[in-house]
Amino acid sequence: MGLRPTRGRRHDRGVKLKLDLHDVYNRGDEIDRQLRAVIDEAVQRKAKLVEIIPGKGSGQLKKRVLRFLQQKEIKALYHRVEKDSDNFGRVFVHFRWK
Repeated sequence: MGLRPTRGRRHDRGVKLKLDLHDVYNRGDEIDRQLRAVIDEAVQRKAKLVEIIPGKGSGQLKKRVLRFLQQKEIKALYHRVEKDSDNFGRVFVHFRWK
């Protein structure tokens, strides 16, 4: 069963999307598909923020997420990445729209 991005609520600051990768942590191709899908949805909906939850674990899934986000064609789509200082198992991807 595929994991779909959880839609956030519309706030004054715009749309927020959330992707929890706990269920697909050991399926590499599915991880990449889910990451690409949530980034594409963020672009389509002009979301301000995507919250990605790789979980805490050994940190390997978080490293994979960060490597994905560093790909040239993906990096061109967002403004910046923030690693949550309060929660090691969470990454925020910020977008800036004109």
